[in-house]
Amino acid sequence: MNNFFDTLMTATEQERLEFQQIETLKKGSAGDISLTAYQSFLTQAYHHVKHTTPLLMACGSRIPHAKEWLRNALAEYIEEELGHQEWILNDIAATGLDSETVRNGKPHYTTELMVAYAYDMIMRVNPVGFFGMVLVLEGTSVALATHAAEKLKANLNLPDSAFSYLSSHGSLDIEHMGFYESLMNKVTDSEDQKAIIHAANMFYRLYGDIFRSISIY
Repeated sequence: MNNFFDTLMTATEQERLEFQQIETLKKGSAGDISLTAYQSFLTQAYHHVKHTTPLLMACGSRIPHAKEWLRNALAEYIEEELGHQEWILNDIAATGLDSETVRNGKPHYTTELMVAYAYDMIMRVNPVGFFGMVLVLEGTSVALATHAAEKLKANLNLPDSAFSYLSSHGSLDIEHMGFYESLMNKVTDSEDQKAIIHAANMFYRLYGDIFRSISIY
C-alpha cells in the first residue's frame, strides 16, 4: 500500500519545525500579541485566502485527464473554500478596522510572493505541487487556529464575531486533513510526489515569512 502521506510528513519535518518556532506564530497561538498584530495577520490572510478558489480552479484546469480523480477532489475543496475571504473581512470589521480599506489595499510583499509562487507552481512546474501549499496552510490551522482564537479572544477582549475565520478553520481543517491524507496516499507518480514535497518545503518558508513580517506588539 502506498503511504506517501507519511513520506511527505517526514520529508517536510525540518521545515515544519523551523516554521513552528517563528516568534509571531508561537506568541499568537498563546494569545500573546497586540490587537494591531492580529489585525495584520487577518489582513494578510485576506490577501492570500482570496486566491484560494482561483488557485484551486487553475490547478484543476491543468490536471491531466488520466488523473480525473484528483480534479474531482479539487472540486470538493472549491466547494468548501468558497467565500472564506469574506469571513476574514467580517472578522476585521469586528476588530474595529475598516474592512473595505483592507479589501482595496495591497498585500505585504511576503504575501504577494507566496501567492505568486503558488500560481507559478501550477502554471509552470507541476499543478499537483499545489498540494504542498494545502499541507502547509491546512496543517497549520489544525495545529493552532482554535486554540489561538480562544486565547486571543480573552487577551484582546474581542467578541466571538472577530474570530470566525480562526475558529471555523480549526475544526473544519481537521476534517480536511483526513481527506488530504487519503488523497495523498493515492498519489503514486514519483514526479508528482517530488513536486508536492518541494512545494511544501517552499511554502513553509514563504508562509513563515508572512508571520515573520508581522510585529507582535
